[in-house]
Amino acid sequence: MNVLFAGGNGYYPQFSGGVQSSTHHLIEQLRSMGHQPAVLAPLIGDGFFGFKVRAKMKLLGQRAAMDTFPGYPVVRAWYPWEAADFAVQKTKPDVAVVQCHKSVPIGKALQIHNIPLVVYLRSVEFNELAGDLRELHSALYIANSAFTARIYKEKFGIDSVVIPPTINASHYRTNSTGEYVTLINPYNKKGFELAVKIAEQCKDIPLLFVESWKLSDEHRAEIERIIAPLGNVKLENRTSDMTTVYGRTKILLAPSKWEEAWGRVASEAHCSGIPVVGSTRGGLPEAIGAGGVLLDYDAPVENWVQAVRRLWDDKGHYEALSSAALEFSKRPQLDPVRQFAMFMDVLTEAAGSVTEARRASDTAHSGPQQD
Repeated sequence: MNVLFAGGNGYYPQFSGGVQSSTHHLIEQLRSMGHQPAVLAPLIGDGFFGFKVRAKMKLLGQRAAMDTFPGYPVVRAWYPWEAADFAVQKTKPDVAVVQCHKSVPIGKALQIHNIPLVVYLRSVEFNELAGDLRELHSALYIANSAFTARIYKEKFGIDSVVIPPTINASHYRTNSTGEYVTLINPYNKKGFELAVKIAEQCKDIPLLFVESWKLSDEHRAEIERIIAPLGNVKLENRTSDMTTVYGRTKILLAPSKWEEAWGRVASEAHCSGIPVVGSTRGGLPEAIGAGGVLLDYDAPVENWVQAVRRLWDDKGHYEALSSAALEFSKRPQLDPVRQFAMFMDVLTEAAGSVTEARRASDTAHSGPQQD
């Protein structure tokens, strides 16, 4: 089966995050089973890689260009929905998985070519859809959490199969030296401001802030200005090898301010028995579960400090939650074999329903058969 993952988020090497990691893992699974996956993503113009893609598009007079940087085809265009015909021609998809930014215009562009659609709901930011999902007739839906499924059911009346972000545990499992309390993705909506307040009251505990979404020079400078007086906070660049981060992490901090649809970093940390102190926003409680401590984002900062400090100082408490985190990572809901089987069931259903519709249409147009 040829599977096209299409969305308005950037893709490796220009952009990395939970969506890209989950997509890449699904693609690895598809390739291992003999399927042919590809990606349609927006072009980010900066950097040498972006320059090469722009030059190729200009030289060939095309709206899009294709590369194989991650080891499989990636079609990049300024506006992916305008490059749907190019992507269909190059990758010949049997089904498309549309996700995140600009899902509606991209989905509509693919449906013009009669490509069956599966929409993977990975956030609850409706404005990112750039339209009404009900315009995507016959699409099937996957949600990354029960929370996400419920929100879309309430808003659009659609039903979804719940499949949390897929994770290859071997890419994250490590023995940690336990040097830091770690915050990944230091943006305000990810809890940066609250993490700074915790650091201010825990001067004896070292904190590590790790870039995930690429920081602009101005944003990085602002973060460095804020953390400089603290003395116990370190900022590091993003990395493609997260074991270098989890290998130094004793506690993962996930004090998200916005409604996370899941919280992939919590699931990644759990693979190494790293407990998480996180907020109750969105789908985070599903991701953290028994493997950490949940607090309301607006709870007094003292409550957050107490949760972090107890895990940092109380060996027995830490070991109990560490064991719980590791055990929680092995629950059936996160079994990648089970998840992939569910994923393929949805794709097969989507492809089959369109095939049946085409057959019915062909029969109707052919008229009655004579002996």
